[in-house]
Amino acid sequence: MANHALAVLKTALRARKLDRTLTTALPALERHDGSALIATDVAALDACLRGGLPRGQLSEIVGPRSSGRTSLLLQTMAASTRRGEIAALVDTFDRLDVASAADAGIDLDRLLWMRGTGGPDDIVTRALKALNLVLQAGGFACVVLDLTDAPLVALKRIPFTTWLRVQRVIEGSDTACVLVTAQPLARSADGLTLMLTGRARWTGDADGNRHLTGADLSVRVVSPRRRVDGEVTIPSFATTATH
Repeated sequence: MANHALAVLKTALRARKLDRTLTTALPALERHDGSALIATDVAALDACLRGGLPRGQLSEIVGPRSSGRTSLLLQTMAASTRRGEIAALVDTFDRLDVASAADAGIDLDRLLWMRGTGGPDDIVTRALKALNLVLQAGGFACVVLDLTDAPLVALKRIPFTTWLRVQRVIEGSDTACVLVTAQPLARSADGLTLMLTGRARWTGDADGNRHLTGADLSVRVVSPRRRVDGEVTIPSFATTATH
């Protein structure tokens, strides 16, 4: 009787595409097709990730200010546009520097840039609505939601079911959805969390003429399915930006 009830439950979850949330009950997924991944084009990191970030899943780039999270974000979007794919950025607090994006190698003709507007009380909500619209539209290889400057109180107000709905939308698609935050927010069954620590390297003076020439990063990879494990150090991670 118990086995029959369990079988009925699994069937119901599978019909609603919720079976992938049961990370402890399902066997690890094996990926043999490189097209199922989004490469970051950072060789050491892609080697650790066994090819890159998984498509059809929700992943995170997490780290404090100056940890290299923006550099890795730009590099990942640039890698997608170099392959002729389309990327999208929900820029919640309108922080993207276009010159830095171009210098990082992003093909701006292949980037949908949504700039956040509104007051501090509703700007995160508006960003989540924009993310949902883009994901439902489809056709994007990489969709990024930048919440790095969101206050902690605003992040805590986001229901966890929000991320479950995001996962439902992209599951089985060619889209890799990436959150960029100061702390972990979401987990999907086969998504990854990249925990960054590092030090940015700048040249120039402090009067608005400083140039970000690179970053030394340490990335700890958290994988619910243990598809990847361990930590990778990326010395002299080159990038270009101004400040």
